[in-house]
Amino acid sequence: MGIGHMILALVFASAGTLALGLAAKWVDRKVTARLQWRVGPPWYQPAVDCLKLMGKETVMPAVAQGTGFLMAPLFGLAAASLAATMLWVMNLQAAGFIGDAIVIVYLLTIPALATIFGAAASGSVHASLGATREMKLLISYELPLIIALLVAVVHTGGSLRIAQIVEAQQSGSAVFLSCSGALALIVAVFCMQAKLGLVPFDQAEAETELMAGVYTEYSGAPLAVIFATRFLLLATLPILLITLFLGGIQVTGWGLLLSVVKFVALLVVITLIRNTNPRLRIDQSLRFFWYTVTPVALIALVLALLGRHYEVTWL
Repeated sequence: MGIGHMILALVFASAGTLALGLAAKWVDRKVTARLQWRVGPPWYQPAVDCLKLMGKETVMPAVAQGTGFLMAPLFGLAAASLAATMLWVMNLQAAGFIGDAIVIVYLLTIPALATIFGAAASGSVHASLGATREMKLLISYELPLIIALLVAVVHTGGSLRIAQIVEAQQSGSAVFLSCSGALALIVAVFCMQAKLGLVPFDQAEAETELMAGVYTEYSGAPLAVIFATRFLLLATLPILLITLFLGGIQVTGWGLLLSVVKFVALLVVITLIRNTNPRLRIDQSLRFFWYTVTPVALIALVLALLGRHYEVTWL
């Protein structure tokens, strides 16, 4: 793939994923409204919110470190866009390189790091407290997420190439149909909930405690960029789980319908989790991921290794 094709793929995949993320956010808000016996917003409301922010004035605190404060959201958006592009290309064209799964995991970590850096550069006490919470949460969920992804790698022959993981599932069976795969998928869903910053793992934002936490001092276009990044992640993370555990994305025939069902199912799950659980304290979240989620992920990895060694597919 030449440079020109790479740029086109980045533009179209990012725009398409952003549109999908906007639709996903509308579904999330609509399901939330129905659960609360409200009508909910129209389908175009998330896009209108972003466009409205683009026209607002950008107010920067006098004590903020301007470059880091304003550049951090752009780094997060760029990383999320690149991760989305890689996932689409590897799902649809069977392209990739050795270790691309590792690269995607790293790219999906950058938005959280950018949030931490931007909040720390704002000079706000509320944002700084939110940044420390985001850092602790990042440390707690990244390890079980990586272990869960390794389960998919073990099931599909040990390859770290996304395209080969998808091909192995389509020629055999999806990873989640095994015991270890089901456990790993559950772990990955909880980690996705935390990575998206949704209740019960929204301690870094925590409107009722920290106003807007890590986003307290952002306004105007930078805040719109932050929202766009969150919409991108809301689409990209379910696609990652579909790719690694649910057989991958298909865009033709019945495969397209099945891919849509998978995506909507994951979206409904995280929305239900968000609306049926209270926010945890940061120490409760750390204990949950370290003492519950991580051991479950390790059990899943051991079962996957045993199943691979003894050729027991249901393990």
